[in-house]
Amino acid sequence: MSKNAKALAAQVRDLAGSEPIEVGLVLGSGLGHLADAIDGVSIPYDQLDGFPQAHVSGHDPKLVIGQLQDARVAVLGGRSHYYEAGQADAMRLPLELLKTLGADKLILTNAAGSMRLDIPPGELMQITDHINFSGLNPLIGERSDARFVPMGDAYDADMQAGFTDIAKQEGITLTPGIYAWYSGPSFETPAEIRAIRTLGADAVGMSTVPEVILARFLGLRVAAFSTITNMAQGLSDEAISHEHTKAMAPLGAEKLEKLLRRYLTRD
Repeated sequence: MSKNAKALAAQVRDLAGSEPIEVGLVLGSGLGHLADAIDGVSIPYDQLDGFPQAHVSGHDPKLVIGQLQDARVAVLGGRSHYYEAGQADAMRLPLELLKTLGADKLILTNAAGSMRLDIPPGELMQITDHINFSGLNPLIGERSDARFVPMGDAYDADMQAGFTDIAKQEGITLTPGIYAWYSGPSFETPAEIRAIRTLGADAVGMSTVPEVILARFLGLRVAAFSTITNMAQGLSDEAISHEHTKAMAPLGAEKLEKLLRRYLTRD
């Protein structure tokens, strides 16, 4: 683990206590309020040396450590995206920090565009695999042989099964699907969407994949979810924009919050 991560972990423990973290969460659009529901300590990113600053409207850049349901969690309120500074490994230090604090599970959420008519806006998709359509990789430049990360089990089967069972109990539709990472910040063209659909993707977005690669490199178990905010370009007449994404994200986020709370509640 990097010296920066160890130094930050000491700083966080001084502020939030030394009890180990069980689960790390990265909140996408529409879920930022969940950080405010945590009984714990909130630390703005600009107080954490070397932490990437998130500059995307609709995200609240802070680390929150505390109790959510029955689990001690560390919540990253917003993420730094590749398209902000051209750094695929922008989230490496935050994820190293979560691992150093004791987390062994990471739950990632995002807003995405659907390429399937049976997963319309307002619905949830559980990511079971991904396509790195950007071709970028956050481990480029890593010197150790650990960079050769196997990705056959990138999304943890036991975590997926747990969320699937909870969704059935709650009567929430949770469709499994494949997520494609497009670098952004411009949205995809209709031709690009046709290409991604041909490759087998069910939804497309501008995040998550580099975090999954980094998480597996660090030995974290991963579950990930997309709240569907729009149909992908060329599949409907709706105007796609960031404002539209922010407006639609809360529809699926409410269901996702229910799943997250149940998952973190011990029976």
